[in-house]
Amino acid sequence: MSTNKKSDNSKKNTKKKYFPGIYPFRNGIYESMYAKRLWTMRQYAGYTSAEETNKRYKFLINKGVKGLSVAFDLPTQTGYDSDHSLSDGEVGRVGVPISSIEDMEVLLNKIPLDKISISMTINSTAAILLSFLVGVAHKRDIALNQLSGTVQNDILKEFIARGTQIFPPTPSMKIVTDIIEFCSNEMPRWNSISVSGYHIREAGSDSMQELAFTFSNAIAYVDAAVERGLDVNQFAKRISFFFNSHNNFFEEISKFRAARVIWAKIIKERYGASDSNAMKCRFHTQTAGSSLQAQQIDNNVVRTTLQATAAVLGGTQSLHTNAKDEALALPNEKAAELALRTQQIIAHETNIPDVPDPLAGSYYIEELTDAIIDGSEKLIEKIDSLGGAIKGIENNFQQEQIGQSAYNYQMDIEKKKKIIVGLNDFNDNEDSLSYDIQKINSKESKKQIDKLKKFKRSRDSKKTKLAIKKFENYVQSNNNIMPATIEAVKNNITLGEISKILRKTFGEYTN
Repeated sequence: MSTNKKSDNSKKNTKKKYFPGIYPFRNGIYESMYAKRLWTMRQYAGYTSAEETNKRYKFLINKGVKGLSVAFDLPTQTGYDSDHSLSDGEVGRVGVPISSIEDMEVLLNKIPLDKISISMTINSTAAILLSFLVGVAHKRDIALNQLSGTVQNDILKEFIARGTQIFPPTPSMKIVTDIIEFCSNEMPRWNSISVSGYHIREAGSDSMQELAFTFSNAIAYVDAAVERGLDVNQFAKRISFFFNSHNNFFEEISKFRAARVIWAKIIKERYGASDSNAMKCRFHTQTAGSSLQAQQIDNNVVRTTLQATAAVLGGTQSLHTNAKDEALALPNEKAAELALRTQQIIAHETNIPDVPDPLAGSYYIEELTDAIIDGSEKLIEKIDSLGGAIKGIENNFQQEQIGQSAYNYQMDIEKKKKIIVGLNDFNDNEDSLSYDIQKINSKESKKQIDKLKKFKRSRDSKKTKLAIKKFENYVQSNNNIMPATIEAVKNNITLGEISKILRKTFGEYTN
């Protein structure tokens, strides 16, 4: 969808005066924004094994990172232990393998959980990974109200854009709501869900689709929580969002401004919330992985810098900057450090953080903001007319819209209507294959599998069988699964064993 067309309400809206920290938060959710507190610099990492990933976390913390973001491997994301036959060849490839509470203890070894916030990009198995974290906190005598961080827990975007869903939509939504309820009651500083537009954009959506599909998913989650009897003024304070910062510099800035307005209106007008903190759209941003090119990889530093700057000008609460080599492999240490330094330069050398929403009042920015609000809200209304996000997904509405946008974008590149430097123009013969990429150590992956087998052998078989049976009986009761899952992982039941029970109880999604 184009954002060049003026919105019908643009002249009326741009005459209004908006202020940071005041509904509808167009200019930022806090009055002083970064002048008093910078965004959280949070670098996404995970590979090979818990031990190796823990080393990377300590490296990043030593370089100035203020929050960790955990990338899990595909077996962990899809509910299989590292020693399962379907995990063969995938252990530690695209993230860290976590199959047991022991793995989680190693991953977070000497990480101060009461001082460093932890974000976990995990969805289908979110309840299990959160339970591992809770189990580690209990072992360290850290109260749950001291933990801060986020569990992504956004299953609907898996159906739309990523494909790591395990269970059908209805039981999947139950688990999401169980997590929201548990965190609302027990973990007041923890974001119980991070509704992700990032992966929707990476799949090929445009900026309006990114917002509309994300907020339609969020509406479905809020509906489920309200139906559960939860107070929107309470749980909505811990709903966060995850957006993409792509190449269209001014459009991305305007998109973030628009997102705050759209969400504030949804929570206030649709749900009647009265607490302004529940209306604030708090979001993490990651620079666009799909924009990174394998050709002339140094150019990716420039792309990422501009995308990160757009996110900061747009008022993000936390930020991950992609490393230049991520079009080739997981980032090596040098590239990861440069990605972090990019944020630090924006924060400390540009003076951009001194002023909340410094582009406010720009005719172009305000017009773009209004156009994105208008277009996104119309698309949300369309999804509402289909019966909501889940009905839309079942009818392939969102998937088809994204597919068409992705096709159009690719055609523009192939016809050179859109120039990608080093890809379809300004080419040279640079050989990126000579670059020193991060390699996955197959020996470490084997060590992970051997360690898990040893962990399983060391358990008391009778206690293990009883704990598994107890969890299976509890799941069938339809109560909130979080307390039982926490108890199960404390009794050394693995991610794969818990997932197997949930598969048996809820069934598997097939399409």
